[in-house]
Amino acid sequence: MEVKNLICINCPMGCALTVEMEGNEVVKISGNTCPRGEAYGRKEVTDPTRIVTSTVKVTGGKAEMVSVKTKQDIPKGKISECIKALKDVEVQAPVYIGDVIVADIAGTGVDIVATKNIELL
Repeated sequence: MEVKNLICINCPMGCALTVEMEGNEVVKISGNTCPRGEAYGRKEVTDPTRIVTSTVKVTGGKAEMVSVKTKQDIPKGKISECIKALKDVEVQAPVYIGDVIVADIAGTGVDIVATKNIELL
Protein backbone atom coordinates (compact mmCIF):
# COMPACT_ATOMS: atom_id res chain seq x y z
CA MET A 1 0.00 0.00 0.00
CA GLU A 2 1.32 3.43 -1.00
CA VAL A 3 0.72 6.43 1.29
CA LYS A 4 0.79 10.03 0.04
CA ASN A 5 0.76 13.05 2.35
CA LEU A 6 -0.77 16.26 1.00
CA ILE A 7 -1.84 19.66 2.23
CA CYS A 8 -5.36 20.49 1.06
CA ILE A 9 -5.57 23.82 -0.80
CA ASN A 10 -9.36 24.05 -1.11
CA CYS A 11 -9.78 26.41 1.83
CA PRO A 12 -7.64 28.32 4.36
CA MET A 13 -7.69 25.42 6.85
CA GLY A 14 -4.82 23.65 5.01
CA CYS A 15 -5.67 20.19 6.33
CA ALA A 16 -2.88 17.61 6.32
CA LEU A 17 -4.30 14.76 4.25
CA THR A 18 -3.13 11.18 4.16
CA VAL A 19 -4.14 9.29 1.03
CA GLU A 20 -3.72 5.53 0.99
CA MET A 21 -3.58 3.86 -2.42
CA GLU A 22 -3.41 0.38 -3.86
CA GLY A 23 -2.04 0.77 -7.37
CA ASN A 24 -4.03 3.60 -8.97
CA GLU A 25 -7.00 3.11 -6.63
CA VAL A 26 -7.63 5.38 -3.64
CA VAL A 27 -8.44 3.18 -0.65
CA LYS A 28 -8.68 5.72 2.18
CA ILE A 29 -8.37 9.46 2.77
CA SER A 30 -7.94 10.88 6.25
CA GLY A 31 -7.09 14.19 7.88
CA ASN A 32 -9.72 16.25 6.10
CA THR A 33 -12.20 18.29 8.13
CA CYS A 34 -14.71 18.67 5.28
CA PRO A 35 -15.89 16.77 2.19
CA ARG A 36 -13.97 19.18 -0.08
CA GLY A 37 -10.73 17.90 1.41
CA GLU A 38 -11.59 14.34 0.52
CA ALA A 39 -12.48 15.35 -3.05
CA TYR A 40 -9.24 17.34 -3.36
CA GLY A 41 -7.11 14.45 -2.08
CA ARG A 42 -8.72 11.98 -4.46
CA LYS A 43 -8.31 14.28 -7.48
CA GLU A 44 -4.77 15.34 -6.59
CA VAL A 45 -3.41 11.79 -6.58
CA THR A 46 -5.37 10.54 -9.60
CA ASP A 47 -5.69 13.56 -11.93
CA PRO A 48 -3.90 16.70 -10.64
CA THR A 49 -4.92 19.99 -12.28
CA ARG A 50 -4.16 23.67 -11.77
CA ILE A 51 -5.33 27.13 -12.78
CA VAL A 52 -2.46 28.90 -14.57
CA THR A 53 -1.93 32.66 -14.26
CA SER A 54 0.48 34.76 -16.29
CA THR A 55 0.76 37.97 -18.28
CA VAL A 56 0.91 38.78 -22.00
CA LYS A 57 2.12 41.84 -23.88
CA VAL A 58 -0.32 44.56 -24.94
CA THR A 59 0.23 47.01 -27.80
CA GLY A 60 -1.52 50.36 -28.04
CA GLY A 61 -2.77 50.27 -24.46
CA LYS A 62 -2.36 52.28 -21.26
CA ALA A 63 -0.46 49.28 -19.84
CA GLU A 64 2.25 47.17 -21.45
CA MET A 65 0.99 43.87 -20.00
CA VAL A 66 -2.34 42.29 -19.16
CA SER A 67 -2.88 39.59 -16.55
CA VAL A 68 -4.39 36.36 -17.87
CA LYS A 69 -5.45 32.97 -16.55
CA THR A 70 -6.84 29.68 -17.70
CA LYS A 71 -10.63 29.75 -17.72
CA GLN A 72 -10.61 26.36 -15.98
CA ASP A 73 -7.95 24.16 -14.48
CA ILE A 74 -5.67 22.23 -16.82
CA PRO A 75 -3.69 19.01 -16.30
CA LYS A 76 -0.64 19.69 -14.15
CA GLY A 77 1.60 18.13 -16.81
CA LYS A 78 0.51 20.78 -19.34
CA ILE A 79 1.54 23.83 -17.26
CA SER A 80 5.00 24.21 -18.81
CA GLU A 81 3.62 23.88 -22.35
CA CYS A 82 0.95 26.45 -21.52
CA ILE A 83 3.47 28.99 -20.20
CA LYS A 84 5.74 28.47 -23.23
CA ALA A 85 2.77 29.06 -25.57
CA LEU A 86 2.06 32.40 -23.84
CA LYS A 87 5.64 33.65 -24.11
CA ASP A 88 5.25 35.31 -27.53
CA VAL A 89 1.56 36.25 -27.35
CA GLU A 90 0.82 39.92 -27.93
CA VAL A 91 -2.68 41.46 -27.95
CA GLN A 92 -3.97 44.77 -29.24
CA ALA A 93 -5.74 47.13 -26.83
CA PRO A 94 -8.47 47.54 -25.78
CA VAL A 95 -8.64 44.35 -23.71
CA TYR A 96 -11.55 43.50 -21.44
CA ILE A 97 -11.93 41.10 -18.54
CA GLY A 98 -13.03 37.75 -19.93
CA ASP A 99 -11.70 38.32 -23.46
CA VAL A 100 -10.29 35.09 -24.90
CA ILE A 101 -6.60 35.73 -25.45
CA VAL A 102 -5.65 32.21 -26.60
CA ALA A 103 -8.25 29.53 -27.40
CA ASP A 104 -7.53 25.89 -26.52
CA ILE A 105 -4.14 26.53 -24.92
CA ALA A 106 -1.68 23.65 -25.39
CA GLY A 107 -4.44 21.41 -26.73
CA THR A 108 -6.21 21.31 -23.37
CA GLY A 109 -9.57 22.58 -24.62
CA VAL A 110 -9.25 25.44 -22.11
CA ASP A 111 -9.03 29.11 -23.10
CA ILE A 112 -6.71 31.76 -21.70
CA VAL A 113 -8.75 34.83 -20.68
CA ALA A 114 -7.89 38.38 -19.64
CA THR A 115 -8.35 39.21 -15.97
CA LYS A 116 -7.97 42.97 -16.30
CA ASN A 117 -9.23 45.77 -18.56
CA ILE A 118 -6.62 47.63 -20.60
CA GLU A 119 -7.79 50.85 -22.26
CA LEU A 120 -6.47 52.33 -25.50
CA LEU A 121 -3.73 54.94 -25.22
